Amino acid sequence: MFVDIAKIYVKAGDGGDGIVAFRREKYVPAGGPAGGDGGKGGDVIFVADRELNTLLDFKYKRHYKAQNGERGGPNNMHGKDGEDLIIKVPVGTVIKDAETGEIIADLSREGDRAIVAHGGRGGRGNSHFATSTRQVPRFAEVGEKGDELWVILELKVLADVGLIGYPNVGKSTFLSVATNARPEIANYPFTTKYPNLGIVYISEGESFVLADIPGLIEGASEGAGLGHQFLRHVERTKVLIHIVDVSGSEGREPVEDFIKINEELKKYSPELAQKPQIVAANKMDLPDAQAYFELFKEEIEKMGYEVYPVSAATGMGVREVLKRAYELLKQQKAAENVEEDAKPRTFVYYKKKDVKPLTIRKENGVYVVEGTVVEKVARNIVLNDHDSFRYFQNFLNKLGVFDKLREMGIQDGDIVRILDVEFEYYE
Repeated sequence: MFVDIAKIYVKAGDGGDGIVAFRREKYVPAGGPAGGDGGKGGDVIFVADRELNTLLDFKYKRHYKAQNGERGGPNNMHGKDGEDLIIKVPVGTVIKDAETGEIIADLSREGDRAIVAHGGRGGRGNSHFATSTRQVPRFAEVGEKGDELWVILELKVLADVGLIGYPNVGKSTFLSVATNARPEIANYPFTTKYPNLGIVYISEGESFVLADIPGLIEGASEGAGLGHQFLRHVERTKVLIHIVDVSGSEGREPVEDFIKINEELKKYSPELAQKPQIVAANKMDLPDAQAYFELFKEEIEKMGYEVYPVSAATGMGVREVLKRAYELLKQQKAAENVEEDAKPRTFVYYKKKDVKPLTIRKENGVYVVEGTVVEKVARNIVLNDHDSFRYFQNFLNKLGVFDKLREMGIQDGDIVRILDVEFEYYE
């Protein structure tokens, strides 16, 4: 079974909490603050691995989580960072944000890496909050949460040459003759539902990967038949062998079939229609095929394409087509910077986080303060600790929260709530 799309959930590790701790020293109040910082949470990293061929494993396991950072320790000991989670995927995997559809990374080279979810920062220990007026801080920060998101993995087959054509024109038979692949072969449309790959050996040191790609029909660019599956895989190939049933055994007109398929390629992506294309006029072993072939060849060559007579069933003409495909493939690769392509790349993705602006509203007599910045600090407050609450008050004052509360008419004794932190307001 060839699995080429999977949707999975990834969660980076949370940062470890900073701690409240004091060292024992003579003449130092409470021994002096010595709470260590929490460790950073692990990242989630995808790595392209040529040993993998499908996304099948992701159909059975859909949740992946990196390791959390550890809490800080006494004597200013830093908590251990969480280990990164490495997820291996086949070369040719495209990673998308499932929520936005944004392409995160295209891992088309061996060793390509994509940092998709970032681990949370570790919280600071109480030693960071010591000042000349606050020498015994009894509060520390909690670690930040790691990124989490659903991603779509989409594998595009990395074949050098692709077989295209209407269903049941003989692509699977052609592949079985040309390579050691054993695709399902039967006399009905859409026998091939997933790409089949095989290696074509031209001579020693000369070979390429050939893919029999699911059959295309009119309307495929809008998703008809197996259209989107077909077009997604054919994007990767550098050369196309367009197989046409020149005998008309399926009741279709060969030239019309050829034109329709190329129109679908152009609708989906103009670049697809520009790929080098060899036309293999198949089923030449059938009666009257020769008469059809001469007319077909004349019409197709007028469009600028090379046409070869082929019988996949008997093997006639297959080798000539493969040799020509290899020549075109070498020309395509020579035009590319192969050395540059060989270098693995690193993609870094930062998911846009919802940042709530600072707002204040009155609800059932309580002043509710909301906002990403203020809520982050509120999570670390120890209400029964004077220094912690004083630190919080100073922070709110610098943000201008108290000024806005006064503008709204707050009175002494009124309740202010931030998350689950409530306190009475007094001037």
